[in-house]
Amino acid sequence: MLLRLFVARLGSREEAEDALHDLWLRLDQLGATPIAQPAAFLYRVASNLATDRRIAGARRDARDGAWLASQPAADDMPDAERALVARDALRVVEQAIDAMPERMGRALRLFRIEGRSQRAIADELGISVSGVEKLLQRAYRILHARLAEVNGAMPVLGMEQDR
Repeated sequence: MLLRLFVARLGSREEAEDALHDLWLRLDQLGATPIAQPAAFLYRVASNLATDRRIAGARRDARDGAWLASQPAADDMPDAERALVARDALRVVEQAIDAMPERMGRALRLFRIEGRSQRAIADELGISVSGVEKLLQRAYRILHARLAEVNGAMPVLGMEQDR
């Protein structure tokens, strides 16, 4: 009867057998304590145990579901070839920035890497905002040309060729 109660409450025979075993262990811990209504006591303990297992299972499923939802999809992870290509492109970009005139490279790093505004860069370099814009435009052209040269005139990293 208890096994049927557990199967009805928990939904699977395996889970019910585990719960029945847990029930036996709990009852074994009671020892020789006298119980006024043993059948009612037994069913109440079994019902509470089934409820506890259902709640724990729901929490476990919610936790596991949240963890799986937070994991990146396989498509989001770059394969080895894409990682190598990206590393090569980064190396080319770093070399191109190092070869730029100092103010141009500094303006590009401040704007793209540090996320500073063009106004803040202009103040730091002692030039106008339009001067910063021109430095950045020239830097982008140099980067694009260098990447196109290395990659056989193919657009790279979302940069489209000027037409």
